Amino acid sequence: MKIAVFNGSPRKENTYAMVQAFCEGAEAAGHEVEVYHVGQMKIAGCLGCGYCHGKGEGNCIQKDDLEKIMPAYREADMIVFASPIYYFTMTAQMQAAIQRMYCIWKPLKAKKYALLLSSGSPNVYDGTIAQFEAMMNFSKIDNAGIITAHGDENKSEEKLNEIREFAKGL
Repeated sequence: MKIAVFNGSPRKENTYAMVQAFCEGAEAAGHEVEVYHVGQMKIAGCLGCGYCHGKGEGNCIQKDDLEKIMPAYREADMIVFASPIYYFTMTAQMQAAIQRMYCIWKPLKAKKYALLLSSGSPNVYDGTIAQFEAMMNFSKIDNAGIITAHGDENKSEEKLNEIREFAKGL
C-alpha cells in the first residue's frame, strides 16, 4: 500500500516522533511511505476562485508548494494527517493544504484516512476530529484510526509503540 503522510508541524516537535513511529511500523509491514512536511512548505489558502473546476481542469491557479504534494493526494492508497494542535485545530499550514485539495474534491485513490494529533493539553481535539470525520464522510473514505497524545505522552515509548503497532496492522 502506498501511504502519504502529511505532517503539519512547522518545526520539529512531537508530531515528528509520532510520524517516525508510524513510518517504522508501516514500512515494517511492507508499505511504501512518503512523508511531506507541509508545515515547512509555502502553501497559500484556497482562493475559492473556481479556476480548478473550469479552465484549470483539476489544477489550482496558484503555483506554490502544493504542487509538491498534489501527486500524493492523487495517487496514495492511504492519507495520514499528522499535526500538533494549535488553539484547538490543526496548524494553519495543514489547513491550507487540506483546503487546497478542493481542486480535486478528494483524494482519487485513497481508501483510508488516519489522523495523528499532538498537543500540550488533553481534551483539545474535538474540532479537528469533527473536521476529519466530515472529510471522511464527504470523501467516502474509511477511518483507519485516530491517535492522540498530549504532554509527556507525546514522546513516551508506550505511545510511540502504539503508533508503530497501529501502522503495522494496516
